[in-house]
Amino acid sequence: MELVSTEPATGAEIWRGTAGNVEDTIGRGREAMRDWARMPLAQRIELMRRFANAVRKHAEPFAELIARETGKPLWEARTEVEAVIGKVEISITAYAERTGQKKLNSALQGTAALRHKPHGLMVVLGPYNFPAHLPNGHIVPALIAGNAVIFKPSEKTPAVGEFLTRCFHEGGVPEGVVQCLHGGADAGKALVEHALVDGVLFTGSARAGIAINRKLASNPGKIVALEMGGNNPIVVTDTPILADAAATIVQSAFTTAGQRCTAARRLIVVDSMFDKLIPELKKLTERLIVDEPFADPQPFMGCVIDNGAADLLSESFVALMGRGGKPIVHMKRKDEKLPFLSPAVLDATDIKERPDIELFGPLLQVIRVADFDAAIAEANNTRYGLSASLIGGSPQDFEHFWSEIRAGIVNWNRPTNGASSAAPFGGVGLSGNHRPAAFYAADYCAYPVASTEMEQPRASIGIGLKS
Repeated sequence: MELVSTEPATGAEIWRGTAGNVEDTIGRGREAMRDWARMPLAQRIELMRRFANAVRKHAEPFAELIARETGKPLWEARTEVEAVIGKVEISITAYAERTGQKKLNSALQGTAALRHKPHGLMVVLGPYNFPAHLPNGHIVPALIAGNAVIFKPSEKTPAVGEFLTRCFHEGGVPEGVVQCLHGGADAGKALVEHALVDGVLFTGSARAGIAINRKLASNPGKIVALEMGGNNPIVVTDTPILADAAATIVQSAFTTAGQRCTAARRLIVVDSMFDKLIPELKKLTERLIVDEPFADPQPFMGCVIDNGAADLLSESFVALMGRGGKPIVHMKRKDEKLPFLSPAVLDATDIKERPDIELFGPLLQVIRVADFDAAIAEANNTRYGLSASLIGGSPQDFEHFWSEIRAGIVNWNRPTNGASSAAPFGGVGLSGNHRPAAFYAADYCAYPVASTEMEQPRASIGIGLKS
């Protein structure tokens, strides 16, 4: 099966290759994993640092490749490369803190210990929106813990996946320990189901994540970590700083052309703020530059990933208008052959049954509510629970918001997509399965083993014996 990747901004071919062989890849991974697990931790950490140096060495061509294959601006692609490099030291710290060795109190003057073991062979299924940073956030912690990894990049971003894998090899990680397997949905399904795979680490849509969860429900011995996006709310209550509020909303909704799992999908505004805020938001949204990755001046956002995604978003905008939505800023597409969309804002207040779905692109729905309590209720009116933000209000308001919102990331006067790599990253509901990534990735990359130990057997039975 031949695979072709094209630049979404131009339609030009960027990469061509063939799908990998699942059985052969798994065989190489199983053969390599034991020696890797037995390697001293300090040596594995040193190889991760060499990997980071390899990425640093190739930083600019790597960023250019990410920009070309995803359509995101070059400035943003550069930040992704920096995140790949930064993930190494964060993961080293996290492993020591979350899964380090401990000596425990023990009876009979022996030793009690807590250590962690790797699971074995892990499959990482990567997304297209951050084709280097997000899979890397699984791969590095898995390797530090002693696992071997099969990385299947999105079929929409195979060139970036291949480049990332080569950087691991250049840093000295054996080729069997990190492998890049190209393929479509069938390859991913075969990896997930395979009996010799010990764990599945997934970032992507709720639909695909639920399918993985359902397929592995009868196999509790296989670790599964799911990060599945969200229908994220950003709530605005009383604040006099309208320009900053509008900028925070725009950053939340339209960075990466809205193709972030933490992007704001719903803007919930209390009645007293609506008429003040919306004109400011409209004005700023209409100023955003949408262009190809290397344009001058630099664009705020690029295109979405492909024409299929652009078609779906355009159709969704029209469908929401047909159900009672009122356009504040229209979605426009200047060339039907390319997936460039202008950011759109739509008043969805009068839509009686708003669809609880993740529209993965630059489309923000606005909902007007009577007061703060109604805003919190509307924010929780979703099956997802990844990210939520409050703009405005007092510390007491934020404390109330924080305690009531069902989400794994809850921010105040910050964008919904402002997550720290030094904190856990994950959500509840359809957003995840309580296996948060980022700093807590170490938790699902190794399992705890408790031991009680003595150098010589020492035991006696003091009751219940015949004389």
